[in-house]
Amino acid sequence: MTWKTAVAHIPYGGAKGGIGCDPRELSTSELERLTRVFTQKIHDLIGVQTDVPAPDMGTNAQTMAWILDEYSKFHGHSPAVVTGKPLDLGGSLGREAATGRGVVYATEALLRDYGKNIADQTFVIQGFGNVGSWTASILHEQGGKVIAISDATGAIKNKDGIDVPRLVDYVKKTGGVKGFDGGLDIDPNSILVEPCDVLIPAAIGGVLTRENANDVQAKFVVEAANHPTDPDADEILGKKGVVVLPDIYANGGGVTVSYFEWVQNIQGFMWDEDKVNAELKKYMTRAYEDLKEMSKSKSCNYRMGAFCLGIGRVARATLLRGWEA
Repeated sequence: MTWKTAVAHIPYGGAKGGIGCDPRELSTSELERLTRVFTQKIHDLIGVQTDVPAPDMGTNAQTMAWILDEYSKFHGHSPAVVTGKPLDLGGSLGREAATGRGVVYATEALLRDYGKNIADQTFVIQGFGNVGSWTASILHEQGGKVIAISDATGAIKNKDGIDVPRLVDYVKKTGGVKGFDGGLDIDPNSILVEPCDVLIPAAIGGVLTRENANDVQAKFVVEAANHPTDPDADEILGKKGVVVLPDIYANGGGVTVSYFEWVQNIQGFMWDEDKVNAELKKYMTRAYEDLKEMSKSKSCNYRMGAFCLGIGRVARATLLRGWEA
């Protein structure tokens, strides 16, 4: 998270934390009590200018609402202490779609560099949760042809392009993509090696490995998930000439709009959705240009360029504060 926020050029550090449980096995009441007790234990460790939690796996806007309410019992009303909140409690328009929209802006910037655009490319997406579904929907809106999608229930393929809005409705009703009549059911394990222009892993980490990297047929891999490509696969894809856009840049849209939400809360002035999306596009496009320049100057791939960029910015700030060893 520290490198990701540095690459995005937003004034955050970064950490991850949570509670070890399966939220699907708990009632709403149990989840609320668990969240509130957790907040009671950490309320003096988090704060508007200290540490600002945001939702991740197994949490949502409701979880953030409980944290805000519990924190406010100790410190007074503080909407900027968490992001990803419901709109009625100071959440930001555009936050729900932000990671997926950021993935699309990153893909757009990458393709433009290669003289291509979204409308003339084919896409395969692994994962159809928040990130995968929003990525697929926005690509579809922009004329991109999404030809295969998978989730935990199965995988579907349609070489003429999947009707994404209809699939979104189907998944809301059934809970998964399996059985959707707008495509053929295929083996979910084959999703990453389907022929396409752009492969977008948007599910869990560690899915591209030395076992399957040689079989990847995409020209571009855009990492919407965290760490979907292991180091062996990274090396194999590089040798094959596949361009990989790394996770610490490509999926930075969520944390960027979290930053916008924090800014809006501090100002007490909410932005409209067009402004949120326009600012996100500006940040993602600028970060891509910075990443490209760094990769060029160091003669390295985009992943190494992103680490050089992020670590370099943190190191400079550290030196300026006089923290050198």
